[in-house]
Amino acid sequence: MAERRKAKSATPRPSMFRALTVRNFRIWMIGALVANIGGWAQRAAQDWLVLTELTNNDAVALGFSLSLQFGPILLLGPFVGPLVDRFHGRTLIFWATVAETVFGIVLGIAVLTGVANLFLVYALALGLGIVQAVEAPARHIVVNELVSKDNVSNAIGLHSTMFNTSRLIGPALAGIGISGIGSGWTLLIAGVSLGSAAIAIGSLRRSELHTVFKAPKESGQFRAGMAYLVSRKDLLVVLLMLFIVGALVFNFGIFASTMAVVEFGLGAHDYGFIMSALAVGSLGGALLVARSSRPRLSVITVAAGVIAVGGIAAALAPTVTIFVVLYPILGFGAVLMVATTNGYIQTTTDEMYRGRVMAIFSTLLIGGTPIGSPLAGWVSNTFGPRWAIGLAALGGLVAAIIALVWMRSKHNISTMDAFRSAFTRADSESPDTATQLITLTQRGP
Repeated sequence: MAERRKAKSATPRPSMFRALTVRNFRIWMIGALVANIGGWAQRAAQDWLVLTELTNNDAVALGFSLSLQFGPILLLGPFVGPLVDRFHGRTLIFWATVAETVFGIVLGIAVLTGVANLFLVYALALGLGIVQAVEAPARHIVVNELVSKDNVSNAIGLHSTMFNTSRLIGPALAGIGISGIGSGWTLLIAGVSLGSAAIAIGSLRRSELHTVFKAPKESGQFRAGMAYLVSRKDLLVVLLMLFIVGALVFNFGIFASTMAVVEFGLGAHDYGFIMSALAVGSLGGALLVARSSRPRLSVITVAAGVIAVGGIAAALAPTVTIFVVLYPILGFGAVLMVATTNGYIQTTTDEMYRGRVMAIFSTLLIGGTPIGSPLAGWVSNTFGPRWAIGLAALGGLVAAIIALVWMRSKHNISTMDAFRSAFTRADSESPDTATQLITLTQRGP
């Protein structure tokens, strides 16, 4: 026993940042970080533009613009999967980023020249949504080309860390920019910065890219992907949870802007600060995923519970100071759940179907917004912003219950067993029954 403990202690723990030792991954992360900072700044500035400059604090108009931006993936996403399985993700990302940069520059110039209106914002949001329907699943799987298979889970966690670091910086810069130079210049600068992702893709060393299986073009690929997905009941459960959270929880722009303007009577700078506070929690969730050696269903379930707790706490916060302290809990749970789900799907899905399954992942996560955003906006207008956040808490609770019911009915795993497993190291040699059963749910058919 002593020798076994000694051997375990002598085994080095995986580094949280090991994927960054790969040159291509570092280059991609730098370019994507700059682009995502610009993307989040653009989103925050656009939300502010719609809510305060083009309308009179109309949350429904804001929700509708978000619906147009994220709606196309709900219709196109499932059919994009075969495309992602046939073409390299970096190629799809390059051209999508070029288009996104053009859209961002057009909106910035329109605001600066005084010709911006809701129709233009809606049209550009729709165009952006069509492009992102292709780019989103490609962005999720591109890490498989950049790092070895052993580092994919870590790369996914670090990618989520980068994404949420940009969420931390982007809205804060947007708030400062809107206050200092106006929404037009802020949108224009943010639009230009989106091109850094295309520059990063062009700077990758092709000789150092990892070979990724690409499915040949043939008929019935969509049906084959759906048949595979139906055979994986565990994936169906996590994707259902993801859709609920995507629809009801990922309306952070509405939550932050309405709480800032309507509930607390704050300005643009404070709105950016609230969005950045959310990102602090999101960053914590992403780092936790990067530290984990294997994504697990039990962690996804606990994260959904954290969403419920964080949402209720933020909705009941009596002052803006307490709200800023509690709001990050919601971001922590949301990113922990989504990033772990991302890793879980990519590491347990047959590579032949990975692109198609990740297209469904992106469709449900992003495509839930067109349903949830108008609902959150209507709830905020009718009952107040706190009730909209309460709706997000309900989404987290429902998602957690779905997972617990499935684990109990299919694998006889109790709530306490699932909870213990979520806090057990995935690479532990402990023969704990709960850990074994949670591992069993990862094996698929």
